[in-house]
Amino acid sequence: MLLAVSPSARSEKLVPMNPAIHSQRLLDRFAESSAEIWLATAKGAAAYWSDAARRGATPWDVMDDAVRWIDAATCREHPRWHSPNEVVLECPVARLRDFSQGSRADVVPTLVLPPQAGHDSCIVDFSPEQSQMQVIRAAGLERAFSLDWIGATAQTRDAGIEDYLSFVERCIEHIGGPVNLVGDCQGGWLAAIYAALHPEQVHTLTLAGAPIDFHAGDPVIHNWVQALGSTDLALYRCVVEQGGGVLEGEHMLNGFIFIKPENEVAKQMQLLTHLHDPEHLERHHHFETWFKHVQDIPGAFYLWIVEHLFVANALVRGTLEIGGARVDLARIDCPLFLLGGARDHITPPAQVFAAADHVSTPRVDVFRHTSSGGHLGLFMGGEALREHWPPILAAIYERSRRDADGPAAERRARRRTRPRRPAIPAP
Repeated sequence: MLLAVSPSARSEKLVPMNPAIHSQRLLDRFAESSAEIWLATAKGAAAYWSDAARRGATPWDVMDDAVRWIDAATCREHPRWHSPNEVVLECPVARLRDFSQGSRADVVPTLVLPPQAGHDSCIVDFSPEQSQMQVIRAAGLERAFSLDWIGATAQTRDAGIEDYLSFVERCIEHIGGPVNLVGDCQGGWLAAIYAALHPEQVHTLTLAGAPIDFHAGDPVIHNWVQALGSTDLALYRCVVEQGGGVLEGEHMLNGFIFIKPENEVAKQMQLLTHLHDPEHLERHHHFETWFKHVQDIPGAFYLWIVEHLFVANALVRGTLEIGGARVDLARIDCPLFLLGGARDHITPPAQVFAAADHVSTPRVDVFRHTSSGGHLGLFMGGEALREHWPPILAAIYERSRRDADGPAAERRARRRTRPRRPAIPAP
């Protein structure tokens, strides 16, 4: 998730902060992280040496394991999409990928807005076995599309919120609306904004790990914003200036790791203890290939998000204006599906579920689901894809086709993802 305002958007007065309180909360989190790091290291080392003793490993074997560990921990490839798809529309900031595979099914099309926080959009098609796009298709929503965010360049560093919303509109016109709009993380608040501005083009709205009320649930990122205590965005502008007008993806990656460093340590210790498990090595490689590959974000877009969403929380306060139009969440009255992660320290469930308090959707058409995992697991984790997305997508399918069989759709969607395996520690 990002920390922003387009130069053309109206500037809002920032809310006074109390940095001391949030600084103390961060210190408490650091203390907890230090303890967790020590525990993860101790457990991992004990598990490795226990297995080494069981295998009768020699000093040469241990040295070989060390080399394999370093190689597996640092090997990188460019992340890729794993399911058949076709790029059918493109602009400087994004592409539209069509996963329909030629389907002419009489069903409302589904458009996914992936996360955009310095990583590749292919997280929604993470691997052949863990693919949000394939679960969508398995549920019967065969006319499936996803945006693919393009990393910022010197030519797109000034791209703003209007550019992104304009391309979403072009995509829906190309697909033929209205659509089932699915927004993951940053793609979620973008989807909510679009639905509020164009409610007639949104058949259903699904928000997963998406901050709507940015100040709810005591999120770590909000503590950081408040602790820095800057009301003029000077620090954030400085970071953008140092990046030549963009927020460098490397900063986002380091920020994710720094927020909960024990996850990074636990992940590498888990790798050490599974060096002789080919399946785990492949899963680790898939995740690191995606997680450690970064892309830049337009500086203007980043600053817009920090100022209007993270600091001013203007989306739920009803004060957000884009292109001269007020973003009123109450204009959203379509079925609303909300998915949060119980251990999501980046976007606590309260931030996602707050959407229900601001839309006009009848309560009977608001659905809440909570995964036991963290943030990234909501989009690519086995539990979420097998247990939580199928009932959501089955309910959407029932509303997208007159002769739909919801239970059958849910069973098909569940079968698309393998039963749960130990998760790789991740944000």
